[in-house]
Amino acid sequence: MIEFDHVTRTYATKTAVADLSLAIPRGELFALLGPNGAGKTTTIRMLVGLLRPSRGAVRVCGYDVVKDPRHAHLHIGYVPDEPCLYDKLTGREFLWFIADMFGMPRHLAGQRIDREIEHFELGDFADDLAESYSLGMKQRLVFAASLLHDPDVLVLDEPMVGLDPRSVRIVKDLLQQRTREGMTVFMSTHTLAMAEEMADRIGIMVRSQLRFLGTVTELREQMALESTSLEQLYLRLTSPLAGRETAP
Repeated sequence: MIEFDHVTRTYATKTAVADLSLAIPRGELFALLGPNGAGKTTTIRMLVGLLRPSRGAVRVCGYDVVKDPRHAHLHIGYVPDEPCLYDKLTGREFLWFIADMFGMPRHLAGQRIDREIEHFELGDFADDLAESYSLGMKQRLVFAASLLHDPDVLVLDEPMVGLDPRSVRIVKDLLQQRTREGMTVFMSTHTLAMAEEMADRIGIMVRSQLRFLGTVTELREQMALESTSLEQLYLRLTSPLAGRETAP
């Protein structure tokens, strides 16, 4: 479903992502972890077509996101780290706007909008202007918009920012349900407990390179530790000393 084929992204003399090769199959929830500046956001922006790779290719459902962006984007839902709405539209109007962008028939769009308003418990404020929304309300609306067209791939950049505990539970339950139904989720997060709880596999980026790819159990085995939490494993792997030891 998602494929990074020897992808590199540079900015002048700085390499943000170096020779990333990664394949994520249908129905997997994948969590990308790493310290600030490791290359996670650049990776996500290349995946959703906001940045072009300097070298290599990114494909979604077989479509190259640079060479065939229209077909690739039809398969992608995206929740950025900062929700972006139109302040003078209501939540419901914003959902209609997104449905129109995807060319959804009116009767189907209406059904999907009602469905997502119910899923994310938006009914109490769906007809209020977005300028009145809290950060958590905006995030729930962006989640609803990202799922209107039933994407095959959902890309999440720090998805739990601003969400209260109930909203977090709603999102977790929905992600688990959708992955069971075959949707692929690519999630970047600093919330290690959520990654440990939900992800089928994790990737850990350090200084633009993917240092680890696999399950938490495999990470423990690689580091010869049996009962350590993901947080402790992550901190050990991303420490400055570990970075120097594993650098090519």
